[in-house]
Amino acid sequence: MTEYRIDDLAREAGTTTRNVRGYQDRGLLPRPIRRGRIAIYSDVHLERLRVINNLLRRGFTTRHIAEFFTGMQRGDGLADVLGLEDAVSVPWSSTHTSTMTAIELKELLHTANPRHLARLAEFGLIAEDTDTSGASRKPRRYRVLDTDTIESYSRLVKLGISLDNILDAHARLADELSGVAGTLITAGRRVITDQHHDGWIPSTDDESVWAAELITELRKAGMVTVHNILNRELDRSMSNQLADYLGDAATGDD
Repeated sequence: MTEYRIDDLAREAGTTTRNVRGYQDRGLLPRPIRRGRIAIYSDVHLERLRVINNLLRRGFTTRHIAEFFTGMQRGDGLADVLGLEDAVSVPWSSTHTSTMTAIELKELLHTANPRHLARLAEFGLIAEDTDTSGASRKPRRYRVLDTDTIESYSRLVKLGISLDNILDAHARLADELSGVAGTLITAGRRVITDQHHDGWIPSTDDESVWAAELITELRKAGMVTVHNILNRELDRSMSNQLADYLGDAATGDD
């Protein structure tokens, strides 16, 4: 089993040491093993942190999460037996990842501009892979967290589109899709509150199966709907802008 110090654990879980300590204080995270003055964490802590992070992103409060974990500790078996853990804790996004040197990333995107790299990191597309010893803070390698997107942007750069324009478009698209995701999740949450109440936790096998199925089907419906609407709107926008473009070309010829 992998062992972590608190800084390493927080980094692996995508959170902060302050949050880790806060979750411990609230009883959401088991206390670490002590070796002298050093706190040692394990994969159990990492998995629990990932569950907490995903629940928080999906609108649960720390009080709700505490109730959820308390139920599991009582032996309710909500997550393990009924599959709710997979539906809630496994990230919905599924992207290919890779690791490359700073030179390889520069060649791929034709940039080593710190501002570009900072924006890519902000969007969750790359992350610095620094020396774990702390001897050097200069990243020699990068973790590419979404290889497909980075490679598609590389192809656009090679076709002459500036990375600044690409990243600006990415920011606008991410902002608009964040609103779409919020709409979908809110609709699912309304189903639960209409039938039960806000903060409701399943208490029977049937309720837990229903909740897990609702989460899964909501994701599927959202993905299909957004994908198909986007394709239709891309066709419509392409047609309209092509007509404008050709009209301008014809005017220029005159």
